[in-house]
Amino acid sequence: MTTPKPSFRDVAAPSIADLDLMAQMAFAALPEDFRRRCDGVVIRVEDFPDDETLDEMNCTSEFDLLGLFRGRGRAQSEATPMTGQFPNMVWLYRRPILDFWAEHEETLGAIVAHVLVHEVGHHFGLSDEDMQAIEKAAE
Repeated sequence: MTTPKPSFRDVAAPSIADLDLMAQMAFAALPEDFRRRCDGVVIRVEDFPDDETLDEMNCTSEFDLLGLFRGRGRAQSEATPMTGQFPNMVWLYRRPILDFWAEHEETLGAIVAHVLVHEVGHHFGLSDEDMQAIEKAAE
């Protein structure tokens, strides 16, 4: 008996909604103390960074940036609150993430989790070692 060949005719690249779901699931799997530090952080997925962000980050290509944290880190948040302040946000950029995924051996879920932890972690004063430990605890 022969095994039927899989058909990939209906397989599509993960959508913004798919990556958003992956990010929410990755966030939910993070250690509770890390999630508490992120209270109020909004996670957004877009195809690419906007032109203003690309210019601000000195990117040479729209594929250079996988994610970005915008807001006030923990150290700044403990200072005097600002009125009219937008919530802290993590942006994940779908197309650059998919491009990175295509060129590496890691799973898409692992890449999404890494970018999410990395973007939040640096702005909350965590070292690379701290972030690696958080990712390992979420596995």
